[in-house]
Amino acid sequence: MHLEDRLNPKATIPPDQVYRKFTVDRPGRIVLVGHHLSTKTSIRCLIRNISLYGAELEVSPHLPVPKNFFLEILGIHDEIGSTLVRREAEKVTIGFNMLIDAEFLHHVVRLSFELDH
Repeated sequence: MHLEDRLNPKATIPPDQVYRKFTVDRPGRIVLVGHHLSTKTSIRCLIRNISLYGAELEVSPHLPVPKNFFLEILGIHDEIGSTLVRREAEKVTIGFNMLIDAEFLHHVVRLSFELDH
């Protein structure tokens, strides 16, 4: 394995898996980064689908979404550094600042599936 491949997390994941989206329809919060990196303010959202690379959220069209924030998935206590990619009314597309771990994604999808059944 080349050094470049070890430094690039996408190189170790099959290309079709990096962008594969999973429907989760799970509540979440957009946690705003404030003065001195405080994270007291948040916006409720619905995480429609998620991949290793990013997610699509549903947010009230009247609420502003910052360029950079943390995404918190309700029921999971980790926050994911995220960047706004596109916004169309209530549909918000975000990219994660780093690819999330495949095991973490599996946990999110499994948790969503268990709550539905």
